[in-house]
Amino acid sequence: MELKLEGRVAGPWAAELNRVWVEEAPRLASRKLSLDLRNVTYADADGTKALRDIYSRTNAELVTSTPWTQFLAEQIAQPSAQPYDEEL
Repeated sequence: MELKLEGRVAGPWAAELNRVWVEEAPRLASRKLSLDLRNVTYADADGTKALRDIYSRTNAELVTSTPWTQFLAEQIAQPSAQPYDEEL
């Protein structure tokens, strides 16, 4: 299953991601999840937290294409990471 994200994962969009995740998670069952971050342009603290929560529950594959999305993926994959001082 692929979850393809685009644009900003911030503010109301982070809340929407949480809502969709709660709704779709039961359908995932034992299938592997892929989080496609290639078209994400920004993530605030709430967006990063939402992505980290999804990742920690699924060990999803994180798909990136730029240095920034790679940095975001690294932040998501570190469960003990301290929140970044500035918004991503």
